[in-house]
Amino acid sequence: MSQVKIYSAKVCPYAQRTRMVLLEKGVEFEQIEIDLQNKPDWFAEVSPYGKVPAIQHEGNRIWESSIINEYLEEVFPEPPLMPNNSGLRAIARIWIDFANTKFTPAFYKLLLSQDIQQQQNWMNELHQHLLFIEKEGFRQLSKDGSYWLGDSLSLVDLSFYPWFDRWIALEHYRGVKMPAECTRLKQWLGVMQQRPSVRSTAQSPEFYIQDYAQYANNKASGVTAAEMRRY
Repeated sequence: MSQVKIYSAKVCPYAQRTRMVLLEKGVEFEQIEIDLQNKPDWFAEVSPYGKVPAIQHEGNRIWESSIINEYLEEVFPEPPLMPNNSGLRAIARIWIDFANTKFTPAFYKLLLSQDIQQQQNWMNELHQHLLFIEKEGFRQLSKDGSYWLGDSLSLVDLSFYPWFDRWIALEHYRGVKMPAECTRLKQWLGVMQQRPSVRSTAQSPEFYIQDYAQYANNKASGVTAAEMRRY
């Protein structure tokens, strides 16, 4: 019997985060696919915010991907996806917060913006975020490691990766290229793309291009799009 029930949607990068965590930890789970454009009435009882992912485990009902992932790290500690050093754990949480509050909003705002000048502004901001990741993340924190925090995969890697998986949509609709300086970031992408958890949760480039057309035309009607428009 599955230990965890996860409510997910293959279109959702936040849900991909949690599915990858479950796979990396080898946790058996039952996946319930939610149609985000036609959510069943009962889903509000599972996820009060109306978003995926949400999980149920041993009587606990938990939503919001970053919180779910830390919960899974606590109840399924092997293999560890957070450092055992308290200082490094704090650094990991800072990077996860950076993903949630700076990187992903810039990703979505660039797609949603219809004004050319606004697009350029968000493109510049995203460019700066990528350079920050390259310098402060991979060159300074990771050093010679394959992953964000060094030699071991962590929740930081899994928190960022889904948006790089969808980078093809930014490139297709807004012409965004990865800065040439981001050599370590590109190496990390290559490493991540070989992981079974990524291979089994990723979709095709064509899927992402089609799915993100609604963002590029500012017609996306989901909860995430509504939240990003308020930024």
